[in-house]
Amino acid sequence: MTSVPPPGPPAAPAFLEDPFLAVAVSEAEEFVGTAGWDQQPQLFALVRTAELIATQPEVAGHLDPGVVYTPIAQDPLPSAGLPEKLQQIAWPPAVAGCVLVQEIVVLPPSAQDALPDDPAAAAAVAAVHPERTEARLAVGVLRDGGAACLMRLRGDDADTPLRGADLAPNLVEALRLTFQ
Repeated sequence: MTSVPPPGPPAAPAFLEDPFLAVAVSEAEEFVGTAGWDQQPQLFALVRTAELIATQPEVAGHLDPGVVYTPIAQDPLPSAGLPEKLQQIAWPPAVAGCVLVQEIVVLPPSAQDALPDDPAAAAAVAAVHPERTEARLAVGVLRDGGAACLMRLRGDDADTPLRGADLAPNLVEALRLTFQ
């Protein structure tokens, strides 16, 4: 008789979604969405609401004390050169996390396989691809490692966003690097 060893502990997911961060990501995406589509990427610093109220009591009437993180809009970022711009960002200790909201083009897997390796060339091909779908992607990370993502497709399904901490793993990692 062959003995099978008991299974080990389950592997930890690579991206754990923080429910409080997910609320802040939704709020940031809705804020950008009020201006409509075709917006520049927008970065938000996340501060703990309780700390913000304690240090600036005059804003207490404008904030929901039950919300853990308050997004604070930063200057819009340029669409071109976004990865390089993110590499230049560093946050002060009072910032608990950040959210980036940007518009993207989504292609089906079959179309992605045919894209050129060069990022600029791939973006140009994707922008005119007949099977493309435009979307607004909001990605948030916390200094201590939590992540949350939301993607809203442009068009008929705009009221039902996709959610999950693993929707944009490369962007999650790029935002995490802004805290190192």
